[in-house]
Amino acid sequence: MGEEDYYLELCDRPVHFEKANPVNCVFFDEANKQVFAVRSGGATGVVVKGPEDRNPISFRMEDKGEVKCIKFSLENKILAVQRTSKTVDFSNFIPDSSQLEYTQECKTKNANILGFCWTSSTEIVFITDQGIEFYQVLPEKRNLKLLKSQNINVNWYMYCPEGAVILLSTTVLGNVLQPFYFRAGTMSKLPKFEIELPAVPKSTKLNLSERDIAMATIYGQLYVLFLRHHSRTSNSTGAEVVLYHLPREGACKKTHILKLSRTGKFALNVVDNLVVVHHQDTETSVIFDIKLRGEFDGTVTFHHPVLPARSIQPYQIPVAGPAPVTSQSPVPCKLYSSSWIVFQPDIIISASQGYLWNLQVKLQPIVNLLPDKGRLMDFLLQRKECKMVILSVCSQMLSESDRATLPVIATVFDKLNHEYKKYLDAEQSYTMALEAGQSRSSPLLKRPVRTQAVIDQSDMYTHVLSVFTEKKDMPHKFVIAVLMEYIRSLNQFQITVQHYLHELVIKTLVQHNLFYMLHQFLQYHVLSDSKPLACLLLSLESFYPPAHQLSLDMLKRLSTANDEIVEVLLSKHQVLAALRFIRGIGGHDNISARKFLDAAKQTEDNMLFYTIFRFFEQRNQRLRGNPNFTPGEHCEEHVAFFKQVFGDQALMRPTTF
Repeated sequence: MGEEDYYLELCDRPVHFEKANPVNCVFFDEANKQVFAVRSGGATGVVVKGPEDRNPISFRMEDKGEVKCIKFSLENKILAVQRTSKTVDFSNFIPDSSQLEYTQECKTKNANILGFCWTSSTEIVFITDQGIEFYQVLPEKRNLKLLKSQNINVNWYMYCPEGAVILLSTTVLGNVLQPFYFRAGTMSKLPKFEIELPAVPKSTKLNLSERDIAMATIYGQLYVLFLRHHSRTSNSTGAEVVLYHLPREGACKKTHILKLSRTGKFALNVVDNLVVVHHQDTETSVIFDIKLRGEFDGTVTFHHPVLPARSIQPYQIPVAGPAPVTSQSPVPCKLYSSSWIVFQPDIIISASQGYLWNLQVKLQPIVNLLPDKGRLMDFLLQRKECKMVILSVCSQMLSESDRATLPVIATVFDKLNHEYKKYLDAEQSYTMALEAGQSRSSPLLKRPVRTQAVIDQSDMYTHVLSVFTEKKDMPHKFVIAVLMEYIRSLNQFQITVQHYLHELVIKTLVQHNLFYMLHQFLQYHVLSDSKPLACLLLSLESFYPPAHQLSLDMLKRLSTANDEIVEVLLSKHQVLAALRFIRGIGGHDNISARKFLDAAKQTEDNMLFYTIFRFFEQRNQRLRGNPNFTPGEHCEEHVAFFKQVFGDQALMRPTTF
């Protein structure tokens, strides 16, 4: 398979740490995304590395027994280490504070600590087999204060740092999950919910394994993902992933089922709001997008993989060592290895090789794997880095080799403009709220974020349409149809069409001598009136004489002041057109000769300058009986320039009667 076939890859700058061995224990903290390599209980060193921090933290600690769990609080202020089932030890990493360790024992008698989670830089939760204890750490006093606790039988727990939710597995079968939410010193109990097991369990022992549960934020909402190895309905084969939506308020609901149609060992990641399911037996992965349309049965939406299963792109492990040694070729990495451990949302760790990777989605290969352009657009518009890929799809569907039909092109334009309109509306509401002075009363007022899915008219013009109209081999009817389709779509969403798109249409029509069509478009207001458009029409007068009148009519409809029209024309170097316009409305006796001569000189067209100069000489003769300019007109430099180019003899002589 070529590189263009793989749509998943491991990041090219992984975190490298000392691999796990009998002396070196490796731990991962999902909140800070840090890997801890603890050598001989910390006595010979602890090295902490994360994807963000390129400078690892190194320190030593006394070997007080086997480390069960080790994590920094947020911002790496306080280190917590669990060595026994009853206590957690703390050390401050705050400058100028005491380095002495302090210890906290769990409050519940006879309870065993299963683990702990930091929820802020000074708040920590102990999870025991008999409940949950929420503490505030007071580093300067070197002790902890219990904020809240809850007794409940716990089999195992899971923490989602993005949502600040801890999930506890309770009851004998383990399939009743109790979520707790943490925020600014408070702990809230959310409604518990039951995970439907594949079949009625035969025994009363623990049935739901933490291996089959994951928690992740997808499209800003928190979900619990349950990997069900056998479907509840006997007629369907293969495993499935069941998504339970866990809201801040209200009950947890089963909302989506992802059909895997295969069995075996699976692992889950979430990347760019896509659920990625890795299958170890076939060494492939599939992706699901819960925003894409699935089959809805009234309560749950069923989804199939967006694309055919593919392996993660083959990856070479760079060989470390002194320069002469690194000349040897990099080692291919064993993908889907049994030593891989997957963490949410997008982390894959190989403890045996000493690497932590972030999984990434490659969008460009997906373009050729998803032939349905409408579905492809729905998919791409939800991705983070989608802009250039979307623009390349638009260019591709207008190319000679991959030309799409007009209905498909229209669908794509509508999908893009739907997103564009949503952003424009949000921007407008924000501006209006701001002007109404709501920002002070409502602190929630935030400027809408412009994501890459907002493809505006200048993007389309620059990257797609202007390039497309330049192509010589394109049938002009198709070119015009595409431009008009884009304008239709903008109008349908009530987006004001920018004049440069109308100009593009007019230039294309003129290029192919389709003046009758241009006339119709203007007559029936297919092309909206605008000053730049009117100027463009004036400049077409030499090719198409009626353009002059069409342009003036447009300017009149825009109720533009006459002198403004003249200014617009002069700024576009349409000096003759400006003069004709002024003559047409009978104002040519009062205009400034200097302004027109300046404009004519700027065009660097000597014959145009001659024509304009001669016109004003004739006007002077008619009004004053003398062709010469008066000092008040300040035209001396233009007279000198005229003499220099055409000679004294070219000046008009006063005619006497």
